Amino acid sequence: MKLPRELKEEVELKHLSAYATKSKLSRGRRYEQDDCPVRTMFERDTGRIIYSMPFRRLRQKTQVFFNPRNDHICTRMEHVIYVMYLSMTIGKALNLNQDLIQAISLGHDLGHAPFGHAGEDSLNKVIEEQGSEFKFQHELHSLRTIDLLAEHKNLPGLNLSFEVRDGIASHCGETISEHKLVPWRDKTEEDLIPGAQMHKPPATLEGCVVRIVDRIAYVGRDIEDAYRAGLMSFSDIPAHIRAELGDSNSAIVNTLILDILSNSYDQDAIVMSDAKGEALHELIEENYARIYNADQIITYENMVDNVIRGLFKAFLAAEKGDFSGSPESELALGNFIDFLERHPEEEATPIRKITDYIAGMTDHYATSVFNSIYQI
Repeated sequence: MKLPRELKEEVELKHLSAYATKSKLSRGRRYEQDDCPVRTMFERDTGRIIYSMPFRRLRQKTQVFFNPRNDHICTRMEHVIYVMYLSMTIGKALNLNQDLIQAISLGHDLGHAPFGHAGEDSLNKVIEEQGSEFKFQHELHSLRTIDLLAEHKNLPGLNLSFEVRDGIASHCGETISEHKLVPWRDKTEEDLIPGAQMHKPPATLEGCVVRIVDRIAYVGRDIEDAYRAGLMSFSDIPAHIRAELGDSNSAIVNTLILDILSNSYDQDAIVMSDAKGEALHELIEENYARIYNADQIITYENMVDNVIRGLFKAFLAAEKGDFSGSPESELALGNFIDFLERHPEEEATPIRKITDYIAGMTDHYATSVFNSIYQI
């Protein structure tokens, strides 16, 4: 009698699209282990992600706005759920591997620093000032998180499949005007990091879906949050963009998903029409002008920079044994020292280890530790 996993694998081989990724044909994990009798490779990866500590922390990490405890503001946890839902909607219509899409979606932002992209920018400034050669890139840090920093059964790393790791590492399409994603089918393990650094496409069509949806999921949702903050509303979007995409988050999402589906059927690519792709590009530029570069956001980012710098300074001193302070600060720094002692990469520099620790903090915990160290 065949195992449940084997039956699922047979169904995938018979019924999924010719361009879909079949779990039985996965390139496997970094370290070999026995298959699960019930779950496919990618189903098992999803379980490891959602049970991990970095995943739990997403609910207290900022997406764009700066109060993850405000129930009406989008957190990074909500963002990955939106990405998962929309990506699986597209994947189901294109007959792709839903399990792979789910795992990539839920894991794609595990490496984000606290305070969103403002935190990432501040970390990079401090790292550069310290003379370190590496840069903080959230998608690469997501890969570092799942490969090394997250724990599974008290061992470092989640040991996920190549396809999920690749989708996570290459999810960030910094070229916001890209309208077509063709999978890099012959990508190798050695290509993962340099490919992500250059924003090359994922190796699977499922990874391409998540990458293009990552932009769709945040653009309209950020406008909803901006409206609550008094920065922007959908009526502020130029008329020609509203005519092309719609005048609400749901309308924009619906328009773009229908456009992707109509242009991607029976293709080994995820395609957006030039008209809709250019309108999305213009809308993202509007968001930058009205939201991300707004005075209120810039002022907040200055505060973020102060917190990140303060934490880095204190942790550098603590690593050298040169810091003392209040009982509250001693406790906070004690947690950091404990992290250093347990760090799975002994040869890593202090700057790298401090970066790993700060990147793993939630907005609330980073602020709390900063206050415990510097409040008098």
